[in-house]
Amino acid sequence: MKQSQIVKIETFRLPPRWLFIRVETADGFVGWGEATLEGHTEAVEGAFEDLRSRFMHWDADNIQDIWQNAYSARFYRGGPVLMSALSGLDIALWDIKGKKLGVPVWQLLGGKVRDKVKVYGWIGGDKPRDVIASAVQRKKEGFSVVKMNATDGIAWIDSPDVLATVAHHVHEVRALGLDVGVDFHGRLHKGMAKQLAKLLEPHRPLFIEEPMLPTQPEEIADLAKQISTPIALGERLYTRFDFRPYLERRAIDIAQPDVSHCGGISELHKIASLAETYDVALAPHCPLGPIAFAACMQVAISAPNFVIQEMSWKIHYNVSPDPEREADLHTYMLNPEVFEIKEGYVTALQGSGIGVEINENLVRKASEIYIQNHPAWRNPVWRGEDGSVREW
Repeated sequence: MKQSQIVKIETFRLPPRWLFIRVETADGFVGWGEATLEGHTEAVEGAFEDLRSRFMHWDADNIQDIWQNAYSARFYRGGPVLMSALSGLDIALWDIKGKKLGVPVWQLLGGKVRDKVKVYGWIGGDKPRDVIASAVQRKKEGFSVVKMNATDGIAWIDSPDVLATVAHHVHEVRALGLDVGVDFHGRLHKGMAKQLAKLLEPHRPLFIEEPMLPTQPEEIADLAKQISTPIALGERLYTRFDFRPYLERRAIDIAQPDVSHCGGISELHKIASLAETYDVALAPHCPLGPIAFAACMQVAISAPNFVIQEMSWKIHYNVSPDPEREADLHTYMLNPEVFEIKEGYVTALQGSGIGVEINENLVRKASEIYIQNHPAWRNPVWRGEDGSVREW
């Protein structure tokens, strides 16, 4: 048996809503990945049954060959489930390679172009109300940039009054000396999105995110021509091929691929390079766990067009009244100090692989309890006054 052969691929469903991946090689190296697909955990676990049967005893060093076989060797490809599974496997393989060579992954991507990574934290939750107290707290924690949801659920065409408080919230947060990104979350359709984008423009948000659903590249491109605020999106795009129409139509200013959905470190790195050719910045989406965050940082450290990284520490999704369903960014880490925030930045990770040490005993115990006692996480379903489903 070759030393680098994959001998074990395991999945761990964990609170608050994460799916960790553990890959082990014959020579005893262990890599950790994250394949979290919020609300579709069981589907990704099923996809891993296929990956496990296909890649057992393959050479873990051949990351690109494994990636191409997982993506291209079957007739059906892409999409959130298959790409999230591939993402988790890919991140774990990069972690193994870095550990074997004794270097951070960013060294294998060409070395660093920055010494620290700018980060932002969330305020306000899914239904933004009192964002000011949360923004004040974030500033105390070291953040200089925050992100907030713009609205609750909105009808296809709704009263302009429902937008009235959004600009006020942004103005108040900006007055604290913070920059703020405003996440439309794909909740607004064209008629409402263009109103809100115009309403926010005088308050100079750092960016607006997913102003419309990612099925609307032409409409988003039209909006981009009407406003000066940078437009960001990409969490629901799964390969560089999915980004192509947005780049070619000059629809976005900031690409936000999610390392746990887009094909892992391999594809995130390629999307970053593709975006750079269109003068588009990189700000990876990551409201997820420590493995995904560390993987994003590896690319951020090495990508010239990187601008800012989403950080899930104390994000509203991590909080639960049930202690068995609650966890935060540091919960499963043995070295949480590597994510310390200093004046809005996290210092470039120096550890080998992806740079985080996972508490395997805690992961195994917490996963067993979680699976036994709780269903997998599901996002809420929002309905309007007339009973129809609204975008969450």
